[in-house]
Amino acid sequence: MSHDQNFKNLILDYPREALAFLAESEAFDLPADVRITPIRQEQLQERLGERFRELDIPLLVEWPDGNRAALLFVIEEESDPKRFSIHRLVHYCVDVAELCETDRVVPVVVFLRGGPNRRSLELSSERHTYLRFVFISCELCGIPYRRYRDSHNLVARLNLPNMRYGPEERVDVYAAAVRGLSTLEPDPERQLKYADFIDIYSALDDNERQRYETEYPQEARTVSTYFQQARQEGRQEGRQEGRQEGLQKGEALVVLRLLRLKFGEIPDTIQHRIEQADADTLLAWSERILTAGRIEDVIQ
Repeated sequence: MSHDQNFKNLILDYPREALAFLAESEAFDLPADVRITPIRQEQLQERLGERFRELDIPLLVEWPDGNRAALLFVIEEESDPKRFSIHRLVHYCVDVAELCETDRVVPVVVFLRGGPNRRSLELSSERHTYLRFVFISCELCGIPYRRYRDSHNLVARLNLPNMRYGPEERVDVYAAAVRGLSTLEPDPERQLKYADFIDIYSALDDNERQRYETEYPQEARTVSTYFQQARQEGRQEGRQEGRQEGLQKGEALVVLRLLRLKFGEIPDTIQHRIEQADADTLLAWSERILTAGRIEDVIQ
């Protein structure tokens, strides 16, 4: 799954927390009763037509008492700052502002690695400036992870692996992110989903994973529990099919589900191998997913 899709999921699942962390200067004090509505890409594409430029999902913030006009946050994720185009962002913000009939737009760009070359755009002559455009730049790799190590904002905790820390701190970063997930997110489906998010961006090597299991046994048990729950749900789903091979089918469903969460689309050849494998082989494959860097490292 791409970085863009990972962050789209994060924004959709936790819009309030995303705004409070990624656009703190504008959204740190949003009242509890504001309504935050994601504007779907399909709506934008349908209404903007050829002007549509696919960025991340804009969030419309509305105050129920009507004392303040709605505020539109446009959030873009860039894994590589060299790909960022301030001109593209200007076009998109203007188009969305016109579509939503508002001038209250807050552009936010989240950079995974490094910062942008350009932080503002001016259209001017020698005498006057006719347009000045700036945006909120959230450069994750420049944020000291200890600032958010014990934060109650789940989006911040999940992004600890994307922040700044020394190599010797990586294991603590991973443990703090897992601890945040287990204490701040009660839903088992999302726990499993974002345990994988943490794992992808932490990228612990074998030695670090051994340190983690030794130094943070409680957090290690938490991650193990997420995957055990997924296996149990798969077995139950297999049994509900009423087939004799319910256990095998359940394990196959678990492996397919975890692979999609971590790697995205599964090639047909690999899916066929999973569907034909016996229960013991599937169990072994499911245990490799947590540490695998490629789908081929799982299905050997």
